[in-house]
Amino acid sequence: MLRLLHPGRRGSSMSLHCEEVRLNLPHIELAAHLYGPEDGPPVLALHGWLDNAMSFSRLAPRLAGLRIVALDFAGHGHSAHRPAGLGYSHWEHAFDVLQVAEQLGWQRFSLLGHSMGAIVAVLLAGALPERVERLALIDGGMPITREAAEAPQQLGDALRGHLALAGKRKPVYENVERAVLARMHGMAALSREAAERLAERGLMPVPGGYTWRADSRLRLPYALRLDPAQAEAFLRAVRCPVSLVLAREGLLAGRPSVAALLERLSFEVHELPGGHHLHLDDEAGAQAVADCFKALFPAS
Repeated sequence: MLRLLHPGRRGSSMSLHCEEVRLNLPHIELAAHLYGPEDGPPVLALHGWLDNAMSFSRLAPRLAGLRIVALDFAGHGHSAHRPAGLGYSHWEHAFDVLQVAEQLGWQRFSLLGHSMGAIVAVLLAGALPERVERLALIDGGMPITREAAEAPQQLGDALRGHLALAGKRKPVYENVERAVLARMHGMAALSREAAERLAERGLMPVPGGYTWRADSRLRLPYALRLDPAQAEAFLRAVRCPVSLVLAREGLLAGRPSVAALLERLSFEVHELPGGHHLHLDDEAGAQAVADCFKALFPAS
């Protein structure tokens, strides 16, 4: 069941009014922003690790004509956290995305993914190619891999992390400004405006100031990673048109293994100036990314 909460939520330069919605799936409730006409080509937008639906607040309005549902992944933004004992693997996120499509009645749909969201999009498109019509990827899509021999260590790291989690507490920032500064200088640097947008949806008040809504378990090591051969198998299993935007100062820049892999695939690749969040950092970056995707999405 989809519940509409706040129609016409935002309005600024190229920030089209969107609707705040809740999706009550059989196993979890997810939050989302809804853009575009009801009869537009259906697109599910998937954000990156520790981001939220605001990741697409600059880009989605520039893809006019599409029906875009920008999700908060489980454990992120305003979506529910998973019950104790469960985790946040890419394949669990992929199942959530599929359940959203089922609830919306979308047998065929496209996926717009950034970073981790792009990886989830590739896994779902490779596993169920009959369901995914198009893939639009932003500085991501190549699953993070580990060699098969490293699997025991990977699981051990994850188990130790879970055991230690009970003794850890989230950081508390005395004001929003300090939280925004911390977000700007995280693993992938981003502009102040981008950090402010993510913080708007990602922070919550607590005694002493503010902390992030995101589930602490999101920072734990994954129990298992695909090995390189498995990751490439998913990429090769994708049957739909793919458009990939690479940021020149992004997380995939300058990696010979990524360049070699892309040479073996039939993806349409665009390289643009900017960092990992180039679609959110500023208006020019968002427009450049949208321009790359217009050939993929004729309605936009």
